[in-house]
Amino acid sequence: MGPVHHDLAGGPAFEPMIQIDMEIKAFVSAWRHCDYVSTYMARMISQNRSDSVRHSSLFSSAFNELLEVAFRTRHADGELACRVSRHGATDRIELIFPCVPEERRFYEEAVSQVAGIEARERYLNSVSGDLAPSREIVLLELAVDYNATLRVEDADGDAIKLVVDLPLEGLRN
Repeated sequence: MGPVHHDLAGGPAFEPMIQIDMEIKAFVSAWRHCDYVSTYMARMISQNRSDSVRHSSLFSSAFNELLEVAFRTRHADGELACRVSRHGATDRIELIFPCVPEERRFYEEAVSQVAGIEARERYLNSVSGDLAPSREIVLLELAVDYNATLRVEDADGDAIKLVVDLPLEGLRN
């Protein structure tokens, strides 16, 4: 996955904590891999939080949703890279996975919609409907329920990098 990239505009430095890389074919071979990876990483990074059980549960749930988005990729070759870094109360997930150009455009548009002022209303309307959750709804959920900030960054080759900052330590229910 390479070195950690930080905000060049003077943003906070995130310290790397853990990283898991695996072939995308292995990852998408079983839905349960989403749960396995999210649970393992949540346990690893939560042990020094003020309420480690709560933090692990919240992180695992949010990260599992993000992994399920990557699970739906239509690109059969490449690597899935998951890195978690931390700065203060915020955990940063960097998820790189292969995707086709149409998926990249979808993610760029979806992430731009998540940042909009009407995101909460769109999210509430979507969860009150009868439709199964879409990838866009999952991203809205992260922004609304977990107060996450999301962005898409460049990745090498036919891949996309989703960056999600989760301020879970200060999150109140």
